[in-house]
Amino acid sequence: NVLLAEAGVPYDIVYEMEEVNEEWDDVDLCLVIGANDTVNCAAEDDPTCEIAGMPVLRVWLASKVVVFKRSLGVGYAGLDNPVFYKDNTEMLLGDAKVNLDEMQAAVKSA
Repeated sequence: NVLLAEAGVPYDIVYEMEEVNEEWDDVDLCLVIGANDTVNCAAEDDPTCEIAGMPVLRVWLASKVVVFKRSLGVGYAGLDNPVFYKDNTEMLLGDAKVNLDEMQAAVKSA
């Protein structure tokens, strides 16, 4: 929350992870931008992994997940992320800002 405050994001529009995690079954599309460990389902699914028990955003429960990352590289914990290989996930590799700008332009012109 400190980083959000420094970026000028109003606190009243920020949700706690627990609040968001209750809503994933109703989410049609989730855009994950640059995250890895914080959306890694292994934290909940694999009790032997290094991040077992770490709170994560359960993005994999959304109907569709699009992950924007520069590469398939691992996150800070050094773990592969099974979410990236789930049937409901698409990976969009490259510069996220460029890709999002292109998507926004396409939507505006549609």
